[in-house]
Amino acid sequence: MAVKMRLQRHGSKKRPFYFIVVADGRAPRDGKFIQKIGTYNPLTVPATIQLDRQKALEWLNKGAQPTDTVHRILSFKGVLYLKHLLRGVKLGLFDDATAMEKFQTWYAAHETKIASTSDTHKKAEAAKKVYVPVVKKVAEPEAAPAEVVAEVVAEEAAPEATAEETPAAE
Repeated sequence: MAVKMRLQRHGSKKRPFYFIVVADGRAPRDGKFIQKIGTYNPLTVPATIQLDRQKALEWLNKGAQPTDTVHRILSFKGVLYLKHLLRGVKLGLFDDATAMEKFQTWYAAHETKIASTSDTHKKAEAAKKVYVPVVKKVAEPEAAPAEVVAEVVAEEAAPEATAEETPAAE
């Protein structure tokens, strides 16, 4: 029996929500599964992933094959790195305490990186929501000399007078 770690879709139309499950490879996507090991919500920014690291690690050690998306999720959460470190312990390259120390330092750095990325997303969202009206100061027009104003008024009045005279002459 080929065991797969894959996503099981839930949620309504165009609103996906996934369970990360361990299932027989022959079972349908949303059908029978062996064990649920986490959830994945791609609609949040950043995507929300909840995963039982120990269960995932156990299934990987038993030979379960993750799909491409689940492989990326496991890598993101550090399960594959932890498996790699535990293999080094098994080979005698270093002891268990050193492996856990390496994982904890990696995990702390990873969480810091994620927090800074989510802060960037939050700042971008806040910048989109804040409306700051831009007030432009309009320069006051220079005062026109009285002669220019008189000429403009005379020109405006002259066409009206000629237009009135023309129909009356006919």
